[in-house]
Amino acid sequence: MRYFLWSHLIALAALAGSYFYAGVEGLFIAALLILMEVSFSADNAVVNAVVLKGMEKKWQDRFLTWGILFAVFGVRLVFPILIVALATGLGMMEVIDMSLKDPDNYAHYLHESHVQIASFGGMFLLMVFFHFIFNASKELHWLGRIEERLARFGKLESVEVIIAMSILLVLQHFLPTDQQHPVLLAGTIGVMLYVAVSSITTLMSSNESVGEHAVMSVAYSGVMGFIYLNILDASFSLDGVIGAFAISRDIVIIMLGLGAGAMYVRSITVYLVRKGTLAEYVFLEHGAHYGIGALAIIMLTTIITPVPEYITGIIGAGFIFLSLWSSVRHNRKQVGV
Repeated sequence: MRYFLWSHLIALAALAGSYFYAGVEGLFIAALLILMEVSFSADNAVVNAVVLKGMEKKWQDRFLTWGILFAVFGVRLVFPILIVALATGLGMMEVIDMSLKDPDNYAHYLHESHVQIASFGGMFLLMVFFHFIFNASKELHWLGRIEERLARFGKLESVEVIIAMSILLVLQHFLPTDQQHPVLLAGTIGVMLYVAVSSITTLMSSNESVGEHAVMSVAYSGVMGFIYLNILDASFSLDGVIGAFAISRDIVIIMLGLGAGAMYVRSITVYLVRKGTLAEYVFLEHGAHYGIGALAIIMLTTIITPVPEYITGIIGAGFIFLSLWSSVRHNRKQVGV
């Protein structure tokens, strides 16, 4: 219970604020957004936990405190406003005024920027997935020989970047001419940002081995691990912020609902770390990364054609459930040996 105390308090405050701001309707929508954020982010919490467990406790706490400010105000409020400002040429204050007084127009401009956001987030998450499955030092394989053979490709230098950029180049050919350059640029930035953060972290890290997990290379340094986690969270969340406008056009309600949901996701992350859940359920990390891979593919697919939000949630939850089931079976076999 103590891991979720702040989450409960913030959720109650968000629901109360939504009620006083927009009445019963605002309260209902905020509660729905909280549930949506939590239910669609199980794989996010697991992958965050993989990175977080390699960080010092003070940085784990900072992820829960300082990081939530970035998650709520940065990703779910400031960044969408910045996107609309860049798309329209308006000033930040003008866009804020538009979001409050003309939410339909604000939502229109935000949806117009979907292809760039999906390209950036999709390519960043694809790199996270590729870095996991192409990890040649990974000894535990959920999918047996299939996963083992994929891991061997990790011996090829920069194989993740080669495959990711190839996918991006093919994808942009299916788009109208006016969208090709923005999608290519945003996706390239997503790949470059992942490589930059990973490379700087490796440079700052010690040479000590900390295990076989692929994403642990970003967990050594407190500062860079913190930055990586927040970028990862943003990549998960940006497309969801746009999707939230299908439920409500009110930016205040969206921020309150998704912000409270983000706090629960971070509390789940800390809980998984402190309780040693990843060590107990050995395939949970695998399931989460396959969920990330599926999310990345879905985000890139939405650049060409819409994909219902519930499909993302079902696939992510499905991978988590299957990995938990596989972990239980694996543990029983180990006991029987």
